[in-house]
Amino acid sequence: MRRLLSFALLLAAAPPLLAQQEARLDSLVRAQMAERNIPGVAVAVLRAGRPVALKAWGYSVLSPQTPATVTTAFGIASVSKQFISSDVMLLVQDGKVSLDDEVGKYLPETATAWKGVTLRRLLSHTSGIQRESQAFDGDKVQPDSVLISAALSQPFDFAIGAKYQYCNICYFAAAELVRRVSGRSWESFSEARLFRPLGMTSTTTTVAPVRERAKSYSTTPTGAVEVPEYAALRPSGAFVSSITDLAKWEGALWTDRPLTAATRRLMITPVLLNDGSSAGYGLGWQLDSMDGRWRAHHGGSLAGFRSEYMRFPNDSLTVIVLTNSETGQPQQIANGVARLYLK
Repeated sequence: MRRLLSFALLLAAAPPLLAQQEARLDSLVRAQMAERNIPGVAVAVLRAGRPVALKAWGYSVLSPQTPATVTTAFGIASVSKQFISSDVMLLVQDGKVSLDDEVGKYLPETATAWKGVTLRRLLSHTSGIQRESQAFDGDKVQPDSVLISAALSQPFDFAIGAKYQYCNICYFAAAELVRRVSGRSWESFSEARLFRPLGMTSTTTTVAPVRERAKSYSTTPTGAVEVPEYAALRPSGAFVSSITDLAKWEGALWTDRPLTAATRRLMITPVLLNDGSSAGYGLGWQLDSMDGRWRAHHGGSLAGFRSEYMRFPNDSLTVIVLTNSETGQPQQIANGVARLYLK
């Protein structure tokens, strides 16, 4: 009887507790928006893939003023890397490629210059390849293969597997591999195998039309000004998405579709370096801890958009933050929200 009474009291306390958390969430986000002059913010909080809070604040567009909503598409920048990595992992699941295959097996033009670079090294930023292709021009639309070819003349920054160093051109190469192996563009592959099956209707490339889209901004002494976006499509920061769509994706990460349990575990397992130490990165995910709690996360920065996707797998908690200002600092917001819900 005493146990039943205790359980009843817990149930009665749950709604006020949730209301308090939501009020604190609202206060936290509004304070950050005011301090950093952020036009719009969207946040998702999920437990075991199920939304606890899904909310947007402020404006997606300042002129004319358009309120941000949970279906507004923001540029997610390098948070996109988990999707390109997932595309490659679907090909692994299909038996068409192996993570320990050399990139040159599928991109023959890289076989000599990038000899020894495997798909695993490519996706984990441990290949030694320089960060950017010298041929990249944000105002110029050109095939990924052109940028990859231009990068082949640049020497490695370090020996393959010697350390972790962020590499955007590596994800151009991963996207080109998806195109050649699958026989369809990586954009189309992502749509068909990831977004459409999950009902992610606001997720598309940065250069494709979408019904409800935020503009990106920079803060100046005279106010917020719009930041021009690249005409070029970068696979390393390929997509725009809404907080609702990313919540759908997070829900899928607690199921075996489209990625199996083995694949999902592998993607958030630290890749080892030559000396046996950890790179602190998996396959499209940064891996570390906050307040002693293990987390898999990734930030994104492109034009005026700033984003953060933060998972605490052992605590079944995920926090996703999207902003449309270069002063956004979404990781700081996500840290605060996570601490609120981890209590």
